[in-house]
Amino acid sequence: MSDEPEEINVDTEEVAEPEGPVLEEPVVEIAVVEETEEELKVEKKEKKAKKGDLSPEEIAEQERLQKIIDEREVIEIDPIHAPVEYETTGKGKIRIGPPTLTRFEKARILGARALQLSLGAPPFIAIPKEVATSLDLAYTELEKRVIPITIKRMLPNGDFQNIPIDLFD
Repeated sequence: MSDEPEEINVDTEEVAEPEGPVLEEPVVEIAVVEETEEELKVEKKEKKAKKGDLSPEEIAEQERLQKIIDEREVIEIDPIHAPVEYETTGKGKIRIGPPTLTRFEKARILGARALQLSLGAPPFIAIPKEVATSLDLAYTELEKRVIPITIKRMLPNGDFQNIPIDLFD
């Protein structure tokens, strides 16, 4: 065998050209039109006017209101408000959130207490015989409300309430 490639003869068929006149496809030129924002706004307003059949007075009123809305100042943080702590005095004085522990609060408390117990922290109750893991012991302590913990519930404006765990139902 040689390193040179072999020549392969390929017979091609000749395609007969159609008789008669050859029709050329028309050339379509696409013009790029740059529209300004003003023109786009005008077009949108015209489309809206066609959809809702608004009168010129109604369109003028909408434009006036849109300008008012666009000029408004957005206040992200209220500079006047200072966070306030709601006092918790007596049973049934939970003012923020439900009167029971939420599942998220319960999970956080159980996880933290189980970790403490597994790292050697002393339990707050005598260990029952049916308890097999630190999580079971933490759950038993939570049911008896002997864990000394306070839940801090916050409102979006920064107000908060510190609730001792024994106040929950």
